[in-house]
Amino acid sequence: MELIDVIKNRRSIREFKENEVSKDLIEDLINCARLAPSAKNRQPWKFVIVQNDIKNEIANIMLENTTNNTSKYTAKTIKEASILILVLKNKNDNWIIGDTLSIGAAIEHICLRATDLGLGSLWIRDTVYIQKEIENLIRIKNMEMICAVAIGYPNESPNSRPRKKLDEILEWYK
Repeated sequence: MELIDVIKNRRSIREFKENEVSKDLIEDLINCARLAPSAKNRQPWKFVIVQNDIKNEIANIMLENTTNNTSKYTAKTIKEASILILVLKNKNDNWIIGDTLSIGAAIEHICLRATDLGLGSLWIRDTVYIQKEIENLIRIKNMEMICAVAIGYPNESPNSRPRKKLDEILEWYK
């Protein structure tokens, strides 16, 4: 697929088929994340793949501790997904903005590559509500979880979400 088509076709997928994603495809996604640009070439990311029981336990913790309605839908998505990629960065680092931007670029590489491979992805923020519980579950040391990405074979084809018009977000100064 041409890059512009991948960008135009990328969607947030919330319903997945039961098919498992192969280790080779997962490693392909993480390799693409590894190639993302990063501020000062710090490459501040680490990716942890969780599947099966641990993935479902994360979803159950989310259901037990949810304070908002979106988290219960996110937990359902996590359970349906073949894998959940936990995205981590070093704890107590003063490169917050640069590292956050860099990690965002790496996640977008994952989502775009997933689309190119016929996979679906969902960039998940709701894990922030149970960040400490997830970190304890997978025994994260000296790192903190930033977010997660659900990956699997899509079982839906959502329409494109509305986007602002170009003239609403672009200004020219000469």
